[in-house]
Amino acid sequence: MTPPTRPPTADELLADPVVRQEMEAAWTDSLADDPANRHEEGGWVYQDTATGRIAVRRAPPGSMRRLDRGNPPLVPGSVIVGTYHTHPNPTAEGREPGPSRTDEVNATHSGVPWLIRSDDGYHKAGPDSRRGGLTGGPGFPP
Repeated sequence: MTPPTRPPTADELLADPVVRQEMEAAWTDSLADDPANRHEEGGWVYQDTATGRIAVRRAPPGSMRRLDRGNPPLVPGSVIVGTYHTHPNPTAEGREPGPSRTDEVNATHSGVPWLIRSDDGYHKAGPDSRRGGLTGGPGFPP
């Protein structure tokens, strides 16, 4: 494989089969149809800087409206190019399916796109792709 020259965009991540499969698994694990046990699930999306291969790592389960992605595991040879999480609270109950104000602020601060799966589909927040390209350390960009 040829080394990537840039990080993927949010739309490219949403179209990636590895990311899409993991987001669907996170959605299932969120228990959106169980009002007593629904909770956010999600994690981080990585790109291998030598091969361009995309990988995901799951964070510990969150609560009904929160998921901590502040301490991502470092993956050797890879950089974080996005995060993903679910919004399991139903739009039929007046819940916001897309990014919350907090999502928008934190996504911008993190420097990577945030991908969200809710009952009405997929949403994104933050920058279109990793700030600064593929440079910087293996975690969030500086």
